[in-house]
Amino acid sequence: MTEVAEKLDARGMNCPLPILKTRKAINSIGSGDVLEVISSDPGSVKDMASFCEQTGNRLISSNESVDGYVFLIEKG
Repeated sequence: MTEVAEKLDARGMNCPLPILKTRKAINSIGSGDVLEVISSDPGSVKDMASFCEQTGNRLISSNESVDGYVFLIEKG
């Protein structure tokens, strides 16, 4: 199990807010730390993958759960 340094609940937010909030949260944690993001926006699946690719962070996992879409992102 991956240890999560910070959690971000972006449920109820629509694009681009989940990505903007993710960027702010990822900037507040240390390199190698993991951020968990929960979003209800279906578009966030592609958005998170693109965000990680463009910013040099690693998308550890992207899953759909009863709570929404759950992403684990390791800060690069």
